[in-house]
Amino acid sequence: MSDGRDIIALVAQRQDCDQFRRKNWVGTFAEYLDIVREHPEVTRTAYQRLYDMILSYGVETTERGREKRIHYHFFNDPDNDGRDAVFGLDQPLHHFMNALKSAAAGYGIERRVLLLHGPVGSSKSTIARLLKKGLERYSATDDGALYTLGWVDENDPENIAAVHWCPMNEEPLHIFPQRFRADVEAKLNAGKADNERQVKIEGELDPFCRFMYYQRLKKYDGDWSRVAQDVRVKRVLLSEKDRVGIGTFQPKDEKNQDATELTGDINYRKIAEYGSDSDPRAFNFDGEFNIANRGVIEFVEVLKLDVAFLYDLLGASQEHRIKPKKFAQTDIDEVIIGHTNEPEYRRLQNNEFMEALRDRTVKIDIPYVTSLTDEVKIYEKDYNKNTVRGKHIAPHTIEMAAMWAVLTRLEEPKHAGLSRLQKLKLYNGKTLPGFTEENILELRDQATQEGMIGISPRYVQDKISNALVAHPESKSINPFMVLNELEAGLKHHSLINNEETKQEYRDLLGVVKEEYENIVKNEVQRAIAADEDALKRLCGNYIDNVKAYTQKEKVRNRFTGKSEEPDERLMRSIEEKIDIPESRKDDFRREIMNYIGALSIDGKTFDYKTNERLYKALELKLFEDQKDSIKLTSLVSNVVDAETQQKIDVVKGRLIRDYGYDDESATDVLNYVASIFARGDVRERK
Repeated sequence: MSDGRDIIALVAQRQDCDQFRRKNWVGTFAEYLDIVREHPEVTRTAYQRLYDMILSYGVETTERGREKRIHYHFFNDPDNDGRDAVFGLDQPLHHFMNALKSAAAGYGIERRVLLLHGPVGSSKSTIARLLKKGLERYSATDDGALYTLGWVDENDPENIAAVHWCPMNEEPLHIFPQRFRADVEAKLNAGKADNERQVKIEGELDPFCRFMYYQRLKKYDGDWSRVAQDVRVKRVLLSEKDRVGIGTFQPKDEKNQDATELTGDINYRKIAEYGSDSDPRAFNFDGEFNIANRGVIEFVEVLKLDVAFLYDLLGASQEHRIKPKKFAQTDIDEVIIGHTNEPEYRRLQNNEFMEALRDRTVKIDIPYVTSLTDEVKIYEKDYNKNTVRGKHIAPHTIEMAAMWAVLTRLEEPKHAGLSRLQKLKLYNGKTLPGFTEENILELRDQATQEGMIGISPRYVQDKISNALVAHPESKSINPFMVLNELEAGLKHHSLINNEETKQEYRDLLGVVKEEYENIVKNEVQRAIAADEDALKRLCGNYIDNVKAYTQKEKVRNRFTGKSEEPDERLMRSIEEKIDIPESRKDDFRREIMNYIGALSIDGKTFDYKTNERLYKALELKLFEDQKDSIKLTSLVSNVVDAETQQKIDVVKGRLIRDYGYDDESATDVLNYVASIFARGDVRERK
């Protein structure tokens, strides 16, 4: 049995002291200049650092037709196992990255507020949170290192603990006077190619460092080199919790809002010590703008800010300056990100007094997801196992809830004969006759509000949670339980006041239920027809007849041994299952034989499973032949003989083994499909 010393030793073995020393490096200004010459990226602006951080995770580019998709792996949240991953927003995030790239290059967008705009629950806050956490982690790596300056204590110059560190963590190169900066830059950039990163000194000392600087300049009779000797430089680790380089501001009640929360306030306790409220040592530079310097500041629901705050925001974005009380305008270097919803943004557009803010924002739309696959991924983050809170989640439960959510966000197609469900499938990568990649792009271009309207993922997540606790007697939840919760919640949905919209969403629930019916009918059909030997026999029989038909030969009857004409009735009964018309049967049969011949030339053996259409046709044919012998409809009457029950148990076992059902949900789905057949609805899924 180990004691406490073993546990301490375990931690001691795993810690990295060298890494700790690098992260907590403290040195002289001259040593810092050596670092800058070797690694000029330490002097990057906040926009450059944020942009580089995102790129460091890698970029993936895919092309579909003329549509080019760029995916930034950073937004998968790989450092937290995808906990805050953002799905289905490649295009909006690409627009965001273009804005960052422009700002990093100094093309003007660095003087704007990056405004994430979209409906509630569309990942705006998640994106901001990802950026803040990513910047924190990046600053702790060698590639993301940045530094700040401090001033030695005149009474104890050798004591590192007594250094007066810059309250705004500004760039140490700011101590160079303006008239020397061009020469300093030339020296630091000597030998570097034009395409390599160059050092550019921008910005002035903040009031505290400016005070300390001039105090020493007087002390040393204008000898700048001796002033530089009093400067110490340390590595900065950005941290929202420690309020270093990461700021967040959230509007409060108007009576409780105070502009000093953004730009700092006087420290009245220190006025007695320093004798003046305009002495920077008697001022707390701890407003959100101050502490976010060198990093990023997030404005939550930015358009709800009081007008007094907006003035500070305008100066911070356009001029890169803030105005602390009693002090001159102070330079800042930080990424300003705000987010807002549609009603607040419309209010901004309609308010002529807010024109200055509109002119200083770059709006980036963050819509809801319109891809079914990506919407499913959102819910699987919370419900990513078959069993949640002791309950089994039946197959298609999450998928059907996601399907309904996406349908509410899509606009009715203008294309004649195309339903909203078909549009959803096209967006999800499914091919439909007569629709190309170009057609799908046109559908997206025709839509004006797609993704900016509809149901929030939060609403769906809440209703899935409700379904998990609303049926204590059930061991599993199924799509109908969740769909019923979704419908019941519409009556009291706080964001939908329009009865017409509520009815539209109820109608879409009906569309989803019909689609689910088709899916489970097909699943049960495949489970019934999942007899491998029977499928092989049926396939062999079909291929023999097709071969004889295409080569104008006869087929040998394996029972009588006689040669007979190809069995047209058998071939058509299979081909009709996949809608091969009479006029196309010859073409289809030749395609099959050509496919088999091509495989033979390559030395491969034909397997019906590799031909998806034929596989589906064989399954449907076998199901038709076997369903009567299984008597599935007898489940509805509760009169099941032992032989039928045995066959039903085999089908149930296949549903559990191959499709992810548990015993209860498999029984439920068999009963449901049996009720469909009992009412005579035996239409095959198209």
